[in-house]
Amino acid sequence: MNDKEPKNPMEEWQKQIQEMIRHSRFSPLDPGAAAGRAPDETSAPDNPETAKILQRIRSFNLKPREIRDYLDRFVIQQAEAKKVLAVAIGDHYNHVRQCIETPALREKEYAKQNIMLLGPTGVGKTYLMRCIARLIGVPFVKADATKFSETGYVGHDVEDLVRDLVKAADGDVELAQYGIIYIDEIDKIASASGMTGRDVSGRGVQVNLLKLMEETDVALQSQTDILGQMEAMMQFQRTGKPARRTINTRHVLFIVSGVFDKLAEQVKRRLQSSAIGFAAPDAETLKDAELLRRALTRDFIEGGFEPEFIGRLPVRVACDALTAADLEQILTASEDNILTQYRRDFSGYGIDFAITTEALTEIAERAQTEQTGARGLMTVLERVFRNYKFELPSTTIKSFEVTTNTIQNPEAELKELLRKNHLSQRDLLKTEITEFAGRFREEHGLELVFNDDAIEALVEQSIAQDKTIRAICEAKFRDFQHGLKLIANNTKRTSFTITREVIDATDRELSRWIVESFKPNN
Repeated sequence: MNDKEPKNPMEEWQKQIQEMIRHSRFSPLDPGAAAGRAPDETSAPDNPETAKILQRIRSFNLKPREIRDYLDRFVIQQAEAKKVLAVAIGDHYNHVRQCIETPALREKEYAKQNIMLLGPTGVGKTYLMRCIARLIGVPFVKADATKFSETGYVGHDVEDLVRDLVKAADGDVELAQYGIIYIDEIDKIASASGMTGRDVSGRGVQVNLLKLMEETDVALQSQTDILGQMEAMMQFQRTGKPARRTINTRHVLFIVSGVFDKLAEQVKRRLQSSAIGFAAPDAETLKDAELLRRALTRDFIEGGFEPEFIGRLPVRVACDALTAADLEQILTASEDNILTQYRRDFSGYGIDFAITTEALTEIAERAQTEQTGARGLMTVLERVFRNYKFELPSTTIKSFEVTTNTIQNPEAELKELLRKNHLSQRDLLKTEITEFAGRFREEHGLELVFNDDAIEALVEQSIAQDKTIRAICEAKFRDFQHGLKLIANNTKRTSFTITREVIDATDRELSRWIVESFKPNN
C-alpha cells in the first residue's frame, strides 16, 4: 500500500481514542487523582455559580437545628428523621470543610455517615434529601436500585451514579465530589434466599456499592461511553493534555431508602420469639414504623444484605406513615405543596380558585385511602380537577370555589358552573367568530361579515358538537378563499356577508356565488 494514501478516518479516530485513553491512564492531569486525593482546592472553577457553591461548602457552618428548621418548611412530620438527617448532614459537611481547611485531615481515618431511610412510600424520604441538597447547594442524583446489575452484565453499572453526579455539577469534578447520591428501593436488592446461580442484581450490586460508599476512584467515562470518549479525544487534541479521568468518592454522601415491608415482618417474628413475661412488648400491636425502628443489623443480614454493605450505612432512621391530618397539613402548611402547583396551573389561564376547610379535609381523607402517602393527594386532586383544567380555559370563568360537593361529585359541580356561565359563554363564542374573521382578512385580504343568524348558528354548533368556534370555522372555510378570490376577480367585491344558509351549506352557497359572479352586470 502506498504510504501517501489517505487514512481511513474512522480507523484514525479509533487510534486517537485509544492513544488518548492509554496516555490518560498512566499520566493523569491531576497527580492527586491517582492517589485518591481531592483536587487542589485553591484552583478557581470557570463557572461563577460553581465558585459560589464551593465557597458555601468551604465555609459550611449550619447547625443541626437550622437544618431541621429548614426541612420543617417543606416536609410535614418525620421529626425523628429530620433530627437524624440534620446531625448526619452537619457532621459530614463540617468534616468536608475541615479537610479543605486542613489537608492533612484527608489522610486520617473517617467513618462516613451514610444514611438509610426506612418507611412506606410517599412519606417524604426523597423530598427530604432534595431539600437538603438544595439547602447546601450540592449536586444531587437520585436512582432506583432495581435498575442496576453487577458490572459486566446487562443493566446499569453503579458507577454511573457517580458519573451522573458529575453531569449534575455541569462537568465540574471538584463540585461533584461533595454531592449527594440517593438510591431508592434499596430493599429490592436483598439477595434472594435459595437462589441458584449468580445473583447479579442483588449481592453483586451490593458488593459494587461497597466501594463507592467507602472511597474509590471512578472513571469519568465508562468503557461503553463512545460519545464521552469522543469529547475527551477532542479536548486532548485542543490542549495536548488528557481530561481528568477520575473522581474520588471519599466526600460523596450516600443515602439509601426503601419500604422494607418484609423486614418489618421479620422483626415482628424475632420479637415474638424472644418475648418472655408479661412486660414483653406485644409485637402484634406495633406499627410498621415502630418495628423498623427496632431492626438490628442481624435482621438486615438475615433479610439478604451483606454484613459489609449494612456496615457502610451506620445511620438508620424509620419514617412514619402519614395520617389524614398530616396530609391536610401538607396542603395548608407545606411550602410548594401540590395544591400550590394546581393554583399555578390554573393561573396560567388567568383562573383562580378558593377552597373550603371542609374540602381540604375531604381531600386528605380520600388521599389516605390511596395508601400512597403524600402522592395520594395528587391522585385525588387530579381526579377532581381533570375536566376543570380542560373546560375552564375556554370559558369566561376566572374564579370558582372548591367545596366538599366538588370533591365528592366533580362532574356535576362542573356542569352547574358551566350552566351558570351560559350567557357569558355565548358572548365569548361570538367574540371568537370576530377573531376568526379578523385572521381571515389579514391572511387573504377578504372580509367575512357574519350576520346575527350566522353567529347564532355557529354558537349552536359549537355547543352541540363540543368544539371551539375556531375549529368549526377553519373546517367550514378551509378552501373558501379560493372561490372568493375568483368572485373578487369577476366582480371586484372583497366583502362577503355570511348568513345562516352559508353556515348550513357552505359549499353549495359558495358555488352559487361563483356562478352568479360570471353573469353580466355582476
